[in-house]
Amino acid sequence: MPSLSQLPTILELQRKLEAGETTSVELVEQTLARIADPSGEGSRTFTAVWPEQARAAARASDTLRQAGLARSPLEGLPVSIKDLFDVAGKTTKAGAELRRHAPAAERHATIVARLARAGAILIGHTNMTEFAFSGLGLNPHYGTPSSPWDRGNRRIPGGSSSGAGVSVADGMAVAALGTDTGGSIRIPSAFCGLTGFKPTSARVPAEGAFPLASSLDSSGPLAASVTCCAILDDILSDEGRPLPGALPPKSLRLATTSTLVLDGADEYVRDTFLDTLQHLRDHGVLIDDIEIPEFLELAHINRKGGLVCAEAYAVHRDDLAAHPDTYDPRVSSRILRGKDIDCADYIELHAERSRWTAAVESRLQNYDALLIPTVPIIAPTIASLQESDEAYFAANGLILRNPTLINFLDGCALSLPCHRPGQAPVGLMVAGPAWSDARVLEVGRSIEELLAR
Repeated sequence: MPSLSQLPTILELQRKLEAGETTSVELVEQTLARIADPSGEGSRTFTAVWPEQARAAARASDTLRQAGLARSPLEGLPVSIKDLFDVAGKTTKAGAELRRHAPAAERHATIVARLARAGAILIGHTNMTEFAFSGLGLNPHYGTPSSPWDRGNRRIPGGSSSGAGVSVADGMAVAALGTDTGGSIRIPSAFCGLTGFKPTSARVPAEGAFPLASSLDSSGPLAASVTCCAILDDILSDEGRPLPGALPPKSLRLATTSTLVLDGADEYVRDTFLDTLQHLRDHGVLIDDIEIPEFLELAHINRKGGLVCAEAYAVHRDDLAAHPDTYDPRVSSRILRGKDIDCADYIELHAERSRWTAAVESRLQNYDALLIPTVPIIAPTIASLQESDEAYFAANGLILRNPTLINFLDGCALSLPCHRPGQAPVGLMVAGPAWSDARVLEVGRSIEELLAR
């Protein structure tokens, strides 16, 4: 299969910076020009841009590099920040009209501070689904950027980290910081032809991030490659891990499943996914097809709205009562499902999650990772979902379904592009249980290399 991404990687850009072929100031100016281009998606991708702050940080970065004091592989590179992370002196809007004029944050979110200390240039806040509660990326308050593929028909970018995905795909940032509660990093990565990584939730601090559901929220990167994601993940987690290397194909033992994950898939995604599996097998990778009947149970476990609705309602109940008309009704209607989840239901949900997780982990224990489609369909058009509540909720449920399995597992997962250039983006999910992050990144790096052959 041919090379899957034409975007420059972090390491490629660092080589150019070290060789004096470019500067951080030049990279920032290019980024700002793309954001400001009236024919582009910048005005819908960003809810705030910080040009003077970015230019000042870039000048400082270039000075440090000249002195031999580059701080990390991210030194001097523009990074976008999802608009639910606090940035000192800026309003965190969380995609909501309700928070348009909220007081500015007093300090950076913990992981934003880690990015800044590593030398990243914070370029701006990116647009998102209101309060991160949808996998589609539509936002009636700040607009909806379109996926880079088939832009003439304006297809959804995926959510909730919609602006994060488009910012990287369109060269308005080298990488993006997003969140993932039910797929919100992996879905826009899949629809925008990027690589995205959802880490084990507890590895990355949530301080300074506006919550959706604390039991499921996780924060991670969207970027051009697995190595790019690993570089950012190491900075976000502050763990000091080595970068993942590609493993010999014949040393990999992977699992896939037909249980649920291909239901409702369109023919193109199904064929692309199955062709990808065959390509890996042709290069010596062992992939077993296993049954995971627990996947069929999750809809019933979450029949009342699940942990996400219960915990989102706890966050929003006062604002929903006081300002109901400021919410996107497609978001508020889902949050309000949590109103009917009582304490006993909530306790039972956690018990069910523990039982379910143990059962799924036992099925995966002999494998390095699980391979499934990130999303079973190509990106629908924005217009088709804006016009119909029925189409919106049907698409939202189908698009969130596969990624949500891994959030409920409290696992970690990459989404890698596995389509051919010029065709509709398709994401391959490489997933594992909690705390298998290093192994998932190694497997992902191995698959990425094989898909380029």
